[in-house]
Amino acid sequence: MKKLSSLLKFFDLRTSGKWFVLSCLIGIVAGLGAITFDALIQFVEHYSLVSIAGFDDPQTIGEHTIFETEGNEAIFSPWLVLLIITLGGLASGVIVYNFAPEAEGHGTDAAIDAFHTKRGMIPLRVPIVKTIASALTLGTGGSGGREGPIAQIGAGFGSWVASALKLSERDRRILLAAGVGAGIGAIFRAPLAGALFAAEILYSDADFESDVIVPAAMSSIIAYSVYCLSLPADLQFLPLFGNGLHHSVDSHGELIPYTILSIILSLSAAFYVKTFYGTAGLFKKLPIKPMFRPAIGAFLTGLVGIGMYYLYGKDVRALAVLSTGYGFLQDALTSAKSLGIPLLLSIAFVKIFTTSLTIGSGGSGGVFGPSMIIGGCVGTATGLFFQQLWPDLITQPEAFGLVGMAGFFAGAAHAPISTIIMVSEITGNYALLLPTMLASTLCFVLCQKVHLYQKQYPSRLDSPAHRGDFLVDVLEGSRISDVFDPGRKIQLIPESKSLDEIVHSLAGTQQHYFPVIDKDGKMVGIFSEDDVRAYLYDETIWKLALARDIMKPDFAKISPDDDLNTALQRFTAINVEALPVVDQNDPGILLGMLTRKEMIGYYNQQLIKHKRAHVENSN
Repeated sequence: MKKLSSLLKFFDLRTSGKWFVLSCLIGIVAGLGAITFDALIQFVEHYSLVSIAGFDDPQTIGEHTIFETEGNEAIFSPWLVLLIITLGGLASGVIVYNFAPEAEGHGTDAAIDAFHTKRGMIPLRVPIVKTIASALTLGTGGSGGREGPIAQIGAGFGSWVASALKLSERDRRILLAAGVGAGIGAIFRAPLAGALFAAEILYSDADFESDVIVPAAMSSIIAYSVYCLSLPADLQFLPLFGNGLHHSVDSHGELIPYTILSIILSLSAAFYVKTFYGTAGLFKKLPIKPMFRPAIGAFLTGLVGIGMYYLYGKDVRALAVLSTGYGFLQDALTSAKSLGIPLLLSIAFVKIFTTSLTIGSGGSGGVFGPSMIIGGCVGTATGLFFQQLWPDLITQPEAFGLVGMAGFFAGAAHAPISTIIMVSEITGNYALLLPTMLASTLCFVLCQKVHLYQKQYPSRLDSPAHRGDFLVDVLEGSRISDVFDPGRKIQLIPESKSLDEIVHSLAGTQQHYFPVIDKDGKMVGIFSEDDVRAYLYDETIWKLALARDIMKPDFAKISPDDDLNTALQRFTAINVEALPVVDQNDPGILLGMLTRKEMIGYYNQQLIKHKRAHVENSN
């Protein structure tokens, strides 16, 4: 760590060189973390679901399977799936609640909360426990995504590096967010989306954490590159869902059904969020130890999955409501007709409940992955429906699935820009930018009261992380004359007044700072109560010392035309509670005193006005 500190000093901590070094380091760790996490999930899945229960969750074209399963899997048994998923939930709960209770649920929200309210601090044990618990949850069939845990791995390491190097709170927050971007960029093989996601996901309004974008872009690129090096050569630059999704927009008339789709997605997102947090609230009320709740949630998730399996005539595809479900989404984006509207809608609807049961009960996993499944299935089903109504207009129902993935998450998570890029990168299809932008923007607007990530703040103005930053902004343009009261009576002390008289006069006043004037009434200095206390124990000089002896002739002063930023800087620089306000043309003429309390009161009033104006503009 000392060598790293020396290297940073060489680059100069005030330049982008610092961020290049630190971002590269975080990117490497996030990339290795993504590789490790992916391998752990596959390890748990292979030696539990595949080898024991005979269930092999299908993957996307771009995913790499480490273990060869052909000929090694057991005979499929849905009841063994139920047993394994329950044991996975139990193991996850025991590990999390005994070693790092902060690692429960979906990790992205925890990283957002750490950014805003915890000075960017994430204990190092949290990402470690999160990795193991999430691998157990997802590897045994729990319904969740991989982005939350890997984002927390990157965020946790970024926080640790900043703390180890004794960087500022601002730098720690930036490195935390850069870690989030690196994790997302690696696990989804979407470096640009990862960088934008890290800056956008922190706020629910249309706001970005601009300081984060460049470091997050650097770390995301490195993490993506490191992760891809672990893949076979033919998969290294292949999008997650392959490069065969060449859907396009053939007519402007298609924007009408895409608009209708946006409304459907917004309603679905609202239902998803309400169900998720409603389920989480019910589990918190259960009168049992928290470590056992994920087991109950996993058991119920398994029961729902088995119910779907038998409902659709033992169709294994119906088990997409378990685990990640990416393989089913791959089919929805490539051959929608083979699935049909009923199965697509069933998977989307039931996935909401299985995810709520798995993660809402305290299980460990992400909520972005399930959002893609839900939005993609709703979109594809909608596309098939519109194709039946307008077969000449809608020729590519799968394109609605791509747009549905983006629109659903944009509405639920309030991250329209990064989601647009994310879907384009993981599908390798940029031809649908127009309808994707339309759906994402509409869903973002329609879902203003929907919050999948509850730790988001509306904007940088509202975030505790920036409370100090906006103090100067709020005071900008305000003058000293707007705040201080020139009519308030102030006790003035003649410079010839003895210390004995000053001591006795202090007993009858609440004033703390005393301007000293000469025989012409001009201010020549100032002293405080503390200055007088220094002489209290030496009565021999009470009658000898005069006001001019204890006053400070070189004192900080302000004029009515100065702005409040100047006053703030002087209050902070010399750490006093009041400053004399003097005439700008004649500094000897005292006009009054400005107290720190007055300025804070004025600041609070202005802050309330700014917030009200911000809310009105947002509406």
